[in-house]
Amino acid sequence: MARIDLVDLAHSYSGNDAAPESFALKPVTMTWRQGGAYALLGPSGCGKTTLLNLISGIVAPSRGKILFDGKDITALSTQKRNIAQVFQFPVIYDTMTVGENLAFPLKNRRVPKAEIDKRVAEIARLLDLAPYLNRKATRLTADAKQKISLGRGLVRSDVAAILFDEPLTVIDPELKWQLRSKLKALHRELDLTMIYVTHDQTEALTFADTVVVMHDGRVVQSGTPAELFEKPAHTFVGYFIGSPGMNIVPAVVKGREAQIDGHVIALQRSYDAMPAGSKIEIGVRPEFVDVVAPAPGLLSARIERIDDLGRIRFARVRVGDARFAAKVPPGFTSSDGQAALKFDPSHVHVYADSRLVEGAA
Repeated sequence: MARIDLVDLAHSYSGNDAAPESFALKPVTMTWRQGGAYALLGPSGCGKTTLLNLISGIVAPSRGKILFDGKDITALSTQKRNIAQVFQFPVIYDTMTVGENLAFPLKNRRVPKAEIDKRVAEIARLLDLAPYLNRKATRLTADAKQKISLGRGLVRSDVAAILFDEPLTVIDPELKWQLRSKLKALHRELDLTMIYVTHDQTEALTFADTVVVMHDGRVVQSGTPAELFEKPAHTFVGYFIGSPGMNIVPAVVKGREAQIDGHVIALQRSYDAMPAGSKIEIGVRPEFVDVVAPAPGLLSARIERIDDLGRIRFARVRVGDARFAAKVPPGFTSSDGQAALKFDPSHVHVYADSRLVEGAA
């Protein structure tokens, strides 16, 4: 188990002389605590698998350092880093039994048989694999095979960290939920540093204590699920997390007011010195905008459609050239599609060139 420090870590598959913007991973400096559950979240091609492979040693970084508990391991091989990695597709030996598969990493390290048997029995119990220990892995279901793959990563008690590269992609949705819950329980019981790569926000937010959101090779925000939802540090985080995502629209911002289409929206903080020449936008999640009857002083809108999700309804509305998603309160109706939007000022954020501007209290 280890604390992992990334120090100005960056990588280009085209060599060190490549243009900085072409790097698959732009420079990142951050610390991951021992025993933490982390998720690397972002769309395909954002750099999350590159970062995972740099940590595991599969790829050597173009720049920067990787430290495990303060020790520089940047030049060490994967084997010497003491890392376990679980891949998208199960890596198991079909000709072996489940028990032999789980024992294999320990046998390779010449662990005494009594200790192997004890550890295999423990991991099999945690993964609900005990009834299958003597069964060949050939005819097992996809989720059972992925459990074996997870078990092979967990069976070593001396690993610095366990890395998961989209391990539930091939699993059915209902079984995904079960395996994700099982992983969470394993993390609590074993106190291991776990890093989980995924493009699925539900997987990331339900598994991790800390979610690292990546976009275009950069880490744009790292925080708890609540922090990412309530206060996105980048418009991409607001857009990518949440369903529907955050409303992000151009606005004129001055003092404690934002103007959209000539209408004023109150802000909780003051913005008297906005960066000159920047693209200014406001962002507010649909959960904090209510569709109400037209009234003086409110932002006029036209309802295009209403999506009923059972527990909540969201309206898709147009305000001039901008489109919003907004919450529809119980009992609200509009015969002609005319409505207004009522904002919660405490959840309206201001962005300059996609970055959050804090404003003054």
